[in-house]
Amino acid sequence: MTATQDASLYSVAGEEMDRLIEVYLAMADATSGFSVPTLDVLATEDQRRIILGGIGSPLEASESPENVLSEWRRMQAVPFSAEEAVTRGVYVALAGAVRELLGRLSAQSKGFTDFSAELIADNPSFLPVFQRLLNVSSKSKLKELVGSVSDNSISKPAAQRIVEQLRLRRGATPPTVEQLQAAMAPTLEGIVRDLVGRVLLESVVASALDGASVPYKREDEYSGIEGVVYKFRADFVIPNADAPLVFIEVRKSSSRHASLYAKDKMFSAINWKGHNEKLMAVLITEGPWTAQTLQVMSRVFDYVIPLNKSMEVADVISKYLAGDESQLKTLINFSITPAGGR
Repeated sequence: MTATQDASLYSVAGEEMDRLIEVYLAMADATSGFSVPTLDVLATEDQRRIILGGIGSPLEASESPENVLSEWRRMQAVPFSAEEAVTRGVYVALAGAVRELLGRLSAQSKGFTDFSAELIADNPSFLPVFQRLLNVSSKSKLKELVGSVSDNSISKPAAQRIVEQLRLRRGATPPTVEQLQAAMAPTLEGIVRDLVGRVLLESVVASALDGASVPYKREDEYSGIEGVVYKFRADFVIPNADAPLVFIEVRKSSSRHASLYAKDKMFSAINWKGHNEKLMAVLITEGPWTAQTLQVMSRVFDYVIPLNKSMEVADVISKYLAGDESQLKTLINFSITPAGGR
């Protein structure tokens, strides 16, 4: 996928992530959460790139299906990363979009030397390039410099301020397309990080629930789940917050932050399970959590499951909603009352 004149790099990345999530989910279903290597899911470059990204292999997606299968088999002990599986393809799409965008801007600005307010206002998708030409590290600093702008809209006054700043900061030698493409790497990383946090992890879970016909509400669709201490929202509540039977929290972590995140998630689970009888608690994880932390959380959560097993836990939830109470693993019963009747 490449950018069009009206498409921002963010929208290109978002559309590609949505597309690759569908490919990823179909592959996860066919391979029991990527635990059964098979040639059947390696026919396309998208599929091969997902496997190679998930296991962290340096091989290219242009390798033959047989070579990728061999690589997958030899690295089965490596935890499969859903994030790396999907984002590797997103970076490929972004690289192509950046090359096209820089080529168009170079042609319209005489090799990055001649900018007008009209050019900038009419092409807000060029904004990440202008930010790099201005050597501005963040959106907040860019706002201080030229006012409120976005890659969807740049006003004429803001465009004129960008032109003035570009003239002030213009060097003796204009940058090349290759130099600007390299300089934009942090911008692309920021776009992908934001989409992983906002879209990828919860989209995988939502698609798994949809596939199992499990009704749910997402965090922005309800006010909160009643608890012993406070009313708060989980990433998913099933079927709804008025009669909750299951809640799901989705959390990426690193070994450095695992203990802190675990305490936060366990308190939430105790708060909700202590107030709602037979409430199932599910934690879906991504990233390098420590084994000790996951073991501790499994004493509170009914299920602690990696993201690539989302379809399996969706089936468990479906059985629980149908009345199979054997799927519930933990009960928490307690209340907080004033001492001495006060």
